Formats: sequence, C-alpha cells, structure tokens
Amino acid sequence: MAKNKKDFNAIDLFSGCGGLSLGMERAGFTVKAAVEIDRYAIEAYRLNHKGVHIIEKDIKDVSANEIEETLDGAPLHLLAGCPPCQGFSSVRRLNRTPAVHDDRNALIQEYFRLVKSLKPITIMMENVPGLKDYALFKDIVKWLEKIGYSVSVEVLNVKEFGVPQNRRRLIMLGSRIGKIDISKQANAGKVTVRDIIETLELPEDSNDPLHKIVPKHSEKIKKRIELTPKDGGSWNQLPDEYTLDCHKKDNVGFNDIYGRLRWDDCSSTITGGCLNPSKGRFLHPEQNRAITPREAALLQSFPEGYEFPTTIPKQALALLIGNALPPKFSQHHSKVIIDHLEAHC
Repeated sequence: MAKNKKDFNAIDLFSGCGGLSLGMERAGFTVKAAVEIDRYAIEAYRLNHKGVHIIEKDIKDVSANEIEETLDGAPLHLLAGCPPCQGFSSVRRLNRTPAVHDDRNALIQEYFRLVKSLKPITIMMENVPGLKDYALFKDIVKWLEKIGYSVSVEVLNVKEFGVPQNRRRLIMLGSRIGKIDISKQANAGKVTVRDIIETLELPEDSNDPLHKIVPKHSEKIKKRIELTPKDGGSWNQLPDEYTLDCHKKDNVGFNDIYGRLRWDDCSSTITGGCLNPSKGRFLHPEQNRAITPREAALLQSFPEGYEFPTTIPKQALALLIGNALPPKFSQHHSKVIIDHLEAHC
C-alpha cells in the first residue's frame, strides 16, 4: 500500500474540463487517467493536465481492463466522478415530483458498474442534490454497503468550503477500509465576489483572452443593463418600459435573470448559462456587462492561470465552466480521503 501522498492514485470519470482532477491533484492524488467524451472538454482538460491519460470515449464503452492498464499494476486508491444527471436537478424537476426522463441519468449506473469491476479502495461522487431522493441511488448506496463499502452522503453548499458561490451539491464518499465521514464545512471563511474579481482589469485592457470575451447586445438590452442598479440590482427594479412581457405576468419565477452580482456576497450558482444575463444573475456588480468567462471560472474557484479554449462557441465555453465541479470543493473532500488512506493503509 502507499506510504505517502504521492503514491495515491486516482481515476476521474466524466472529467469535464478538469475541476475534479485539479482538486484531487492539489490534495495529493496522482490522477492516472480521465474519461471524457466531449471534444471541447477534452481540449480544456488537455491544456491543464498534460500528464494524465485521457480515455476519449463514451463511458458505456469503457471497460475496467482499459482503466486498469493506465494504472500499470498500481492500486486504485480513488475512483471519482460526476456523472451528468440533469434530470434530477431542481430546475428540470420544477413542479414535478419524479425525476425528468433524461438518458444522462443512466450514466450513474455506468459509474457504479466500474466501481463493481475495479473495486477501488475509496470512491467519491458529486452530483445534483435531487439525486439523494432518487430510488435507484438509494438502492445503489445499499448495494455498496452490501459489498463492503462504508458510505456517507451529504448535500452541502460549496460556499462553506472557500468557494465564492452559492451552489448546493450532493457528495458521496465511500471506503472499503473503514468508516469515512464527510466534513460539512471547511472553516475557510466567507469568500465574496469582491474578493475574487474586484481587482481584475477591464476586459478591454486585459491580455487574458478568456477575460476579453464579452457578449454583444442590442441597444435595448444595453440600456436595460445600464439601468439595472449597481451591486445586486435586478430586472424588477427597472422602469416599466424595460420590463419584458414575460415578466409582467403574476408569479413569474427566475427573479435573478438580468441581475447583478453583489460585491460583498457569494455569487449566484454559476451555470452553463453563466455568460448570458438572460439566464441568471450574471451581470457584473458595477460594470455594464455580463461577467467574462475568466470571472465565471474564478467564481468556480479555478485559479487565474487555468486555461480554457477560446476559439470554441461561447455557449460551449459557458457549459465547460458552469458544469465543472469547483476545484476547492473537490480539493477539500479529496484531502479527507487522503487523510483516511494515510490512517488506514
């Protein structure tokens, strides 16, 4: 078994642009391989994790033997992954009790197929909070316990772990070598939007290609943005002539759209629509524009030097950033696993 942190090996399933891998690496794991099918995500991952073998195929076509080959005989200490399960998200389930049918929901079963075959010492999975109440997930947790894993499941907010963002996520940890508990906060102190993006230069003055990407709007939208009060203002504070017809109806939800971030608070959840102010509270607190991809990535807790491809479609770029697991959140729970392995291996 491993004798120090550098000997602990991990595999990242559904790696996306690499938020989970970055957190694991910073905690002390060596990420041996990543599985991803999306070409833009692979491009971003490759820019930042040059030593990691990428298995570029559908998870359904990935065999346990293929993953074992990347380990070259070394033990698998951690099998981690964030299988897309959008059908369980709160937005997709709005006004519905059961999960929305979505083929991506079945990917959770692919993750556990590989757990069964590879028998890693520990496992970590992150997902949307709604998954916790899904019958199949409950059955899988029972199955994991039956085959020898101690399993802990919690729904946590990433803002409790040094991430400047209000984002609730399900985290599951499991171990074959002893009880493993999930810490519910990192005592990192509140990190605000101001802490992260206030000192960035203006996009037009930046040498960072990711920070120079700012969407273009019609004159009416530009005026709506200009009239939105600074530091937390929203569409419902605008004069009537700038209120969209769809917002004039009673009981309209999604009050955050065309809203500004607040300097001294966490950001709203950074989603796949994070570069479009019509998708949420994604206006800069002070400047008359939407946040840039660099600002969105920083609010996800990616370091300033993390690279993303800038020649891909803007919506694809937003999805890469918004769908990522915040690296600081991943790092904290990966460190819990490192400590557990050191204590038991």
